[in-house]
Amino acid sequence: MKQIIPTLDHVVINVLDQLDAAADLYRRLGFQLTERGHHTLGSSNHLAIFGENYLELLGYELGRQTERADLWKHPLGLTGLVFKTTDSLALHTTLTDKGVPVENPAEFSRPVALPDGTRDAAFRVVRLGAQLIPNGRVFFCHHFTPELVWRDEWRQHPNGVIDIIEFTIAADNPSKTADLYRMIFGSEAVTEVSGGHALRAGRASIQFLSPAEVDTRFAGGAVTATSQGDRMVALTFRTRSLEMVLKNLRSGRIAGDHVTSDRIIVPANEAGGVALAFVE
Repeated sequence: MKQIIPTLDHVVINVLDQLDAAADLYRRLGFQLTERGHHTLGSSNHLAIFGENYLELLGYELGRQTERADLWKHPLGLTGLVFKTTDSLALHTTLTDKGVPVENPAEFSRPVALPDGTRDAAFRVVRLGAQLIPNGRVFFCHHFTPELVWRDEWRQHPNGVIDIIEFTIAADNPSKTADLYRMIFGSEAVTEVSGGHALRAGRASIQFLSPAEVDTRFAGGAVTATSQGDRMVALTFRTRSLEMVLKNLRSGRIAGDHVTSDRIIVPANEAGGVALAFVE
């Protein structure tokens, strides 16, 4: 059976009908965002593109909330963990053979305006069974046109961010949560860390942590209530300069940040429901 190598492709922040406000907020946090995109499935987005991965603000415009209604049942904040694949059909077969509940591959696209004209960025996704993931989605994304996503002119961020390096899930039983990822990627792919477990995914690490550990790492700034199951709660970014981050937080009028010698933390209530950490 072919081994699946974990690499973080992107993360999804659910903003529901608040696309304008979310885009304004993330620009004030120091991210350069792409112009608004519109999927053929009905949702809309803004992206912050990094070196290997990217952040997606996903929502809907007025009158389109019924077109992807399954997405909008999730809470505001971090609701999507997305891995890369370059062979989505073979991946679907492999997951099925492993006994992992998985939905049929789905294809969609969105127009991208470029200086030389408009082209369609196209994708095929393979989503894990919805019953496996409380409060969100986990899926694999096959980019048919990666050159329409990872463009150097979109990678220049005022806050100096170059990649997402941690994706944090709060779980009452981190080892149990990690079992799904052991099944997909192999037991050796998941290691023990303080307060939980972790999966290396390219330049990023997926962290499955107890709520107490999340509170410690994010200075109490994350939403860690897990009464309805696990919750995707926080992101950590690599930046070229913490000074650049702090400068943008001040000019963007972002309050409540927690600054230490080696990191800056922005609480979830100042970042659209997601706790953010920045490290050099």
